[in-house]
Amino acid sequence: MPRIIPGLFYLFLCSMSASNYSYSKLLDFATTIFKSIGCSQPHAERAAKALLAADLRGIDSHGIARLSGYVRLWEVKRVNATPQIKILHETPSTAVMDGDSGLGLIVAQEAMRVAIQKAKTVGTGWVSVQHSNHFGIAGYHAMLALEHDMIGIAMTNASPLVAPTFSIDKMLGTNPIAVAAPAGKEPPFVADLATTTAANGKLEILQRKNLPTPSGWVQDENGNDSTDAHILKKGGALLPLGGDREHGSHKGYALGAIVDLFSALLSGANYAPWVPPFPAYVPMPPQQPGKGIGHFLGAIRVDAFRTTEEYKKDMDHWISGFRNAKPIQGQQAVLVPGDPERIASEERLKNGIPVHQDVVKDLHSLAEKFSIAF
Repeated sequence: MPRIIPGLFYLFLCSMSASNYSYSKLLDFATTIFKSIGCSQPHAERAAKALLAADLRGIDSHGIARLSGYVRLWEVKRVNATPQIKILHETPSTAVMDGDSGLGLIVAQEAMRVAIQKAKTVGTGWVSVQHSNHFGIAGYHAMLALEHDMIGIAMTNASPLVAPTFSIDKMLGTNPIAVAAPAGKEPPFVADLATTTAANGKLEILQRKNLPTPSGWVQDENGNDSTDAHILKKGGALLPLGGDREHGSHKGYALGAIVDLFSALLSGANYAPWVPPFPAYVPMPPQQPGKGIGHFLGAIRVDAFRTTEEYKKDMDHWISGFRNAKPIQGQQAVLVPGDPERIASEERLKNGIPVHQDVVKDLHSLAEKFSIAF
């Protein structure tokens, strides 16, 4: 496979065999579906907005393509559409929250709201969550802090698909980490990354196209390097960030473990291979040590450290410095984390969101199930 900028390659794959739909139409449809499974109007709107944020930002694997997955989880009673979200324990700056098996799209937003409120009071706020479900893209929840001139942090553990370095056992999820930091005149810094070489959603995109993975993304059931996008169904595993030991996979493994620690060991959620799988048809792990999926949300008030004006001035200088870094000959200009997603959002709000034909069929099936129009 020829060398190509990974983010642009991914967006190119997503656009193949796809039709464009307006953001507002997809948002309305997702809202209606969430209402159809019993969510209140406010929860349905908030869940749909979080879900569609992924499509807007070019992360199609976690957007509207996941909608039917949430519905299937509701059908097998693993998602509670009317959760009683509550705080189990708290201090002035910390809390443990029980999501009551609600949509992670909603539970994580509520946790970040609490974190922001605590940060307003004491400078920082930290909330670890148990008893939740898949929460969409981590970046969306981290970015909720930006409008308050705060740095937002979001992470979650996930279905065990990742083998730690030197193992064939799937022990961790893709366990993403997101950090959103405000700036002044420059757009905010937004890093949103899986702790694996590639997220599972990118495998799903390649599966739809019947294309191989790059080397270093996955291994087979015996631990050998593979380029089979379907390898997880054959006993294989995703690889930690780095791919192999020589390229630093032990560091990716450590990052994924850190997410598990903050999201589950602090909250009482399930961890390691006991995290509930996203596909509703996959059996739940036996003898679960905790409750549901775990998240960790944090908010840091900038002016708890220095004046916001001074910080933003330096942040703009920092960002512009990287943008002006001399690129390698023949390569594109240097990007700042968040740039590709911001550019994708601007383009997709204008020209529509590409939805693969297989996803369109899935959405038509959902519309038929609930007797609504797509």
